[in-house]
Amino acid sequence: MTTAHLPEGLLERAGLSASDVGGWAAAAPAPGGSFRAAAGAVSSFLIRGQALAGRLPGPGRGTPDEQAARRAIAGIMNGAREEFLRAHAADLYDALTDHCARPMRVEELVYAAAAAVPGLAPTRAEMDAERGRMLADKEGIEFAQGLLVAHVLALPRAGRHLVTSMLRPVPEAFEHLGELRATGAADLGPVRITRRGRAGILELTNPRHLNAEDDLTLDLTERAVDMILLDPDIEVGVIRGGVVEHRRYPGTRVFGSGINLTRLYHGRIDYLFYLVRDLGYVNKIYRGIVPDVPDAPGTSTPAQPADGQFPGGPDTATEKLWIAAVERYAVGGACQLLHVVDHVIATRGSRLFLPARKEGIIPGASNLRLPRFVGDRAARQAILSGREWTAGEPDAALLCDEVVPPGEMDRALEARIEALTNSGLVNAAANRKALRAGQEPLEVFREYMAAFAVEQARCHLSPALIRNLEVHWNARERTI
Repeated sequence: MTTAHLPEGLLERAGLSASDVGGWAAAAPAPGGSFRAAAGAVSSFLIRGQALAGRLPGPGRGTPDEQAARRAIAGIMNGAREEFLRAHAADLYDALTDHCARPMRVEELVYAAAAAVPGLAPTRAEMDAERGRMLADKEGIEFAQGLLVAHVLALPRAGRHLVTSMLRPVPEAFEHLGELRATGAADLGPVRITRRGRAGILELTNPRHLNAEDDLTLDLTERAVDMILLDPDIEVGVIRGGVVEHRRYPGTRVFGSGINLTRLYHGRIDYLFYLVRDLGYVNKIYRGIVPDVPDAPGTSTPAQPADGQFPGGPDTATEKLWIAAVERYAVGGACQLLHVVDHVIATRGSRLFLPARKEGIIPGASNLRLPRFVGDRAARQAILSGREWTAGEPDAALLCDEVVPPGEMDRALEARIEALTNSGLVNAAANRKALRAGQEPLEVFREYMAAFAVEQARCHLSPALIRNLEVHWNARERTI
């Protein structure tokens, strides 16, 4: 959409002056030109558009014309961003990463781009203000982040670099690694690690919310995954839910209830949560972590992963086998984890499902991964129509490797850890890589995440999500 497509007189009816509207239209970027010239032109246009939108009432307020004008301005600005990124995403990424010589996480990328090309994406200050608004009252500025990341991931070279950058251990993981190695335990608050023999138990403990994931747990979970992968005394990682306080399940463990819908409704969970989670700790469980690597010989850029492998060759990744210990529920994001671990033990009667239809968001990379386990038709039924599986029933055998009676999880975990480690893990890691090469090479994941990045942004900012949370979650009555 361009300013030429605006309904005649709409912005003026909304109270904006004809001279300001005309000046903005005249500043629309022309196609072509160098990266630097195009960046300056689009930035000037976007800043003027933001100033116009800032004179209108916020989302959901004002007259119908004012609301329509705000939507139209946002659409035109996103169109300008799209055109710029289609032509210059590679140039922008090279400028921000020194031609892929410097690793950059996705949450660094969006703010670096906001500083380099003002208006292209929200600044940290703008996001701080946005985070203080209820989901229904947000300005919608996060969609620009989705456009940016989608265009970067769609580029083979830049996209591989971004995906691989997200597989590096976070610096904070090293802060508690010594404690874990010395004592066999590390308490990160809502996330705890305990080493038992050759296994590292990662326990998510968000008891008030049935061990849901949110903005308070995400960074700590990634830190814990890194620590398990970095500790040479740990050979197998185990994911388990902690004991909850819920009145229906007092004193019992719950594997996980997905994203914290209460904090989502109250606007505390950013759009970036989805990207950081799936490019970060979930993908690290599936692919391992990668170290810093030197520049490729004879070039000024680091070696790039090829054929789904990592910089420096396939042996540079540190990966381990993972077990999921499912008790009572594996809902949403918790169910997504079953698609990336190597062995699933579930207590009989545990419910496994993806409530994507009732939530109105994309369930991570389940659209890519779930069909491998249950087939395309059953995956569509789960994602589009809410199909559930119950551990112990025949069809759930496609998602669970073992089903045990409640109270037998500890014994089953000990037996499985012993079985996985008693003959060494060299062949296990090799087989894991071979399976992944045929199922989901890095390039396939990169392309999926490029589509996911922009589509999840649409979902996150859709009025349908708010309506679904109110209808299916009674979100208006819940407090954070």
